[in-house]
Amino acid sequence: MDLKDYIRDVLDFPEPGILFKDITPLLGDAKAFNHTISRLVEHYKDFDFDAIVPVESRGFLFGAPLARALGKAIVPVRKPGKLPAATLSADYELEYGSNTLEIHVDGLKKDQKTLIIDDLLATGGTLAASAKLVEMAGGVVSEIAVIIELASLEGRKNLSAYNIHSMLVY
Repeated sequence: MDLKDYIRDVLDFPEPGILFKDITPLLGDAKAFNHTISRLVEHYKDFDFDAIVPVESRGFLFGAPLARALGKAIVPVRKPGKLPAATLSADYELEYGSNTLEIHVDGLKKDQKTLIIDDLLATGGTLAASAKLVEMAGGVVSEIAVIIELASLEGRKNLSAYNIHSMLVY
């Protein structure tokens, strides 16, 4: 199954000049979604890590079923004001603006090995902030996983200290 068949291009979203890679067709097709999760499970079933750190919000869609299949904990990274206890925060730049992410102060144990997961790697800002949060919380980034990588935006340069697994590269 070619998962690229389930990714839709949306021009000028969320701002003019942006070509958005829309995963909703993949999510809306049970076979394609199950295939995606099965490929992630196969890739990570023997990987040494303790917790999955999904990035809000589309990272949650892939992180939760992967955590369930592998018996791993979930430690979410969220936008400001969404986590109910004490948090750490990190600011980052997007392709089209800036934002902040947070993680619970007590979300990870010291040296706990993590897999960060999100739907897309563009400039790398979101994932770099997520990795910074994991490390601020005492964890270790074992790898970063994404469904889609936009290679032309060179996001890997901002993440050169980390191993990255991309399922689809554009």
